[in-house]
This record gives sequence, C-alpha cells and structure tokens, in this order.
Amino acid sequence: MTGESLAPKPVSAATRHVMQANKSKNTKPELKVRAALREAGLSGYRLHWKKAPGKPDICFPGRRVAIFVNGCFWHRCPHCGLSMPKSNVEFWEAKFARNRARDARDNALLVSGGWTVITIWECRLKRGRFDATMRELVREIRRAEELRAQGLRSGRLVEIGSAASAIDAAAAGDRRAGGRSGVTPGRHVTSR
Repeated sequence: MTGESLAPKPVSAATRHVMQANKSKNTKPELKVRAALREAGLSGYRLHWKKAPGKPDICFPGRRVAIFVNGCFWHRCPHCGLSMPKSNVEFWEAKFARNRARDARDNALLVSGGWTVITIWECRLKRGRFDATMRELVREIRRAEELRAQGLRSGRLVEIGSAASAIDAAAAGDRRAGGRSGVTPGRHVTSR
C-alpha cells in the first residue's frame, strides 16, 4: 500500500467538515446509555477497555459484559434501512463491509471468551424507545451476572431493542408467571 489515504476526496468543504465532526468515542448515544446505567445503580464499568477484543464502548469486566452502542449509519443498522451514500459508492461499500466484518470478528472473540456481548443501535435510543431499551439493557446485564453466579460461563450475543428480544422478554415473564419454559426464538446466540 502506498502512502495514499483510503478516504476519497470530499465532495465539498461542508461535507469534509461534517465528516470530521463525527466522533468515535463519547458520542451522545454512549453518554445517554452511561447516564442510564448510573441511574440504575450499575456503575463500575470501564470505557473503551483495551483488554477486551474490539474495545467495547462500555465494559463490565467482572460481569463479563461488553456493550457496543452502534451508530446506525456506520454499522449499517438492520432496523433503519439506510440508503448508500450517492457519491464515492465503492469507497462506502468497502468501508461498511470492513466495519461489519470487524464487528462480527470482535463479537465472536468476546462470545468465545465467555462474554455477554450486547449491541444497542442508535435508533433504539430515540424518544419513545429509550426507556424500554434501557430497561431491557439493565435486565440483560443483571441476567449475565446471575448466569455467571450460577456457574454458566458460556458467552451470549444480545441485540437490545430488536423484535426478537421483546419476544424473549415476554417469554421470560411467562416463565416467571409459571408459563411454558424452554428456549425462545430470538437474537440470542450462545457459544458452546
């Protein structure tokens, strides 16, 4: 590879300014999630912890919980149906493919290491969804802690705010109320 940048020349100075303003750490969605975790009494997390694969946005090493707060544009949210940028299409396709591949690799490494990996999409933190998303997040963190206390050390991959996780939450409520037990369909992936 030569010394050339992978990024194409911006279409305009305004576009360049907008792209430079995008942060990778301490974004508004991350700050909202961290504030909600503190409010729920879940402190003691580490930010962008270098010892965990992928440097999760929020990491509870003792609980073995890694949380990624994914921006819908950069990580290609499955819920939003975002269109591809119209200029420099080849660059963006390659960029998004690299992002998705990196996310999958980091998730697999964490799950195989016995971590509960939680992904929260930016769109699930909007008004009207935020409280339900945070309740689900807190429930999953506490569930991970309970599973570890029971000696279950296998990793899990959880997507917060998906329709499947809402089904899982409803089924968990049914089980607590004496309903059916067993595995529910959803977006939980467990390593063996």
